[in-house]
Amino acid sequence: MTTPMTDLLDLTGRVAIVTGGGTGIGAATARLLAAHGADVAIAARTVDDLERTAADVRAATDHRCLPVPTDVKDEQQVIRLVRRTVEELGRVDILVNNAGGTRLGPLSALPTRAWDASFDLNVRAAYFCTREAGRHLVAQRSGAIVNISSDAGLHGVRGGAHYASSKAALQMFTTVTAAEWGCHGVRANCLAVGPVASERAVEAWRVAGIDTSEFSTTPLGRPGTPAEVANAVLFFASDAASYITGQTLAVDGGPSLGGIRDT
Repeated sequence: MTTPMTDLLDLTGRVAIVTGGGTGIGAATARLLAAHGADVAIAARTVDDLERTAADVRAATDHRCLPVPTDVKDEQQVIRLVRRTVEELGRVDILVNNAGGTRLGPLSALPTRAWDASFDLNVRAAYFCTREAGRHLVAQRSGAIVNISSDAGLHGVRGGAHYASSKAALQMFTTVTAAEWGCHGVRANCLAVGPVASERAVEAWRVAGIDTSEFSTTPLGRPGTPAEVANAVLFFASDAASYITGQTLAVDGGPSLGGIRDT
């Protein structure tokens, strides 16, 4: 008998940790996971964003949402994040490593500190979170990890040697995590995300003078939304993806190819 998709997406009784959970993709992911039955711990550095999102999730879903102010680049703070989640929500079943970002700059002028900062945020922090949450996932022999990468990690981006390299590293980290922990019932997958019109991205585009029409080179002709990325996170975190691990899925509006376009 085939299991209905609604049942496969049901996360009732599960607990998720979402980093970068105060705004954008992280906030949208927290809302969606809670809407499908999960209790959620959200982590970020900005307390006001965390508390606002947690209140919104609780009001909309009637599920617990625990805000935990955390700098995921700090090993001890990550340890505290996972400990508080287990103490207050009872367990960990899902980890979404969403915190990330960078500032672009030409390779010829890229300072060492910018290179190191990109790897600290986009790779090292995910390692801390995966290691600490993974202790619980491996022990209970079940769980799902979803890492939020970038299409820059697949195709590169001018001015982003540090960013693209760190995101490519995150994708390989996902592959190895899946290979090593699959025998413990733990799955790990990755999303390579294209331009997404989150609150902060829209403001950054405005400041930089970037018009969203510049994204018309993608087949869908627009930037994505945080909710559209959250949908892919839900899939990978749920039983709908029970036989999928070690994969990187592009959520980027499609491939931009040269040649003619069907009009």
